[in-house]
Amino acid sequence: MRLFRPFCLACAVLSCSVITSADSRELTLGESLTLVADTNLNVLISREAVNQAIEQVAQSRSGLMPQITLDASQRRNLSASVGANLVRSGVNNRFDGQLNGRLDLLNPSNIARYKAAKMAVTVAELGEAGVRQSIMATVATTYFAHLRNLERITVLDDNISRAQSLLELAQNQLNAGVATQIDVTRAESQLAVAEQARLQQDTVVQGSELQLKQLLALDIGQPLQLAPFAVRRTSPGVYTSTETDLVYDRRPDLQSAQTLLEQNQLEVRAAKYGRLPSLALIGSYGYATEYAFDGNEAKTWSGSLALSIPIFDGSRIRSLTGLAMSRQRAQALRVRDLEYQISAELRLARQDATSRLAQIAVAEKGLALAREELVLAQKRFEQGVADNREIIEAQGRLSTASDNVVEAVYLYNLSRVELARVRGDVRTIVQEDHA
Repeated sequence: MRLFRPFCLACAVLSCSVITSADSRELTLGESLTLVADTNLNVLISREAVNQAIEQVAQSRSGLMPQITLDASQRRNLSASVGANLVRSGVNNRFDGQLNGRLDLLNPSNIARYKAAKMAVTVAELGEAGVRQSIMATVATTYFAHLRNLERITVLDDNISRAQSLLELAQNQLNAGVATQIDVTRAESQLAVAEQARLQQDTVVQGSELQLKQLLALDIGQPLQLAPFAVRRTSPGVYTSTETDLVYDRRPDLQSAQTLLEQNQLEVRAAKYGRLPSLALIGSYGYATEYAFDGNEAKTWSGSLALSIPIFDGSRIRSLTGLAMSRQRAQALRVRDLEYQISAELRLARQDATSRLAQIAVAEKGLALAREELVLAQKRFEQGVADNREIIEAQGRLSTASDNVVEAVYLYNLSRVELARVRGDVRTIVQEDHA
């Protein structure tokens, strides 16, 4: 019975691995980051914002183009003149068909609004790039989290293997009269704990796998395998102020904020231009007759040059100008705060990557010491100078040390992803593969 339980667990794991290897797709980190642009929901929504901004440009441009309409009307009226005597003139019929056109020759406000709308397209495009970078960072983080969860399965399998070896050793020692029944019971308890942790980890693995599939809009039912990826262990180097200037030029969120500030400046200009005169060319051409298509048409046309000078508008222009200037000042503050935030993020990301790299070495040293401690504890138990509590404690510390190494590598990978994001392009993490 003691051997049947681990045997069933091993068979289940083996069968799952066979099915996975046969039907699953292997996904690389580079492919995951590439899929973001075409599959992630948030990126697709932000792309629609770009399309909406482009349509707004077309709408603003229409104000600079000729406006032409075809108007037709059939009128019927009965009129009378009032004097010494009331005179009825009878029923009159009139049909008018005209092409009416208007072209703004000079309208500074419309021109400024059109330029601001074009700037809004750039803002939307940079906003979409910022969303894409953020989602790619999330995808890379989830990718490494799933790799860590899979690596923890290996650690837990090793724990089960060591617990099984301990159980066999305790049974042999009991048969030899060196150990007692409590040593066997402790070993069985240790094995049960290890098997339970292994079963719980399956749920954790499935959770990270589903999260990655959701981010990339992958088939939920199709098994997924990740290609191994180990970030090159190297120091990010020394911080320099020159790097900050380069990061400013690569960060889409800062570029978007700066472009939005320029758009606000154009909106202020457009509001002020409302005080300037406008000049328009207005004309019409058509025909008039008593009834439509009766063959008695008479041509009609008119043309005019209209000059409009605003005199009093109830402080509307002043209010619009004040509102636009307030938005400009607020955006200028956001840009300045974002520059400070990016500079701080860069310093912190570099420091975090340096610290995480050093922590890997410390964790690996702790793992080596834990392995040595377990060897010594096993020797003491085999020689009969101690019970198996020292082995169980040493196995626990070895399990913790192994997990610490896995976690340290994972956190280092995350620090490199964050550093790549702060620098403006998450895709550079792919170039850091140690292979």
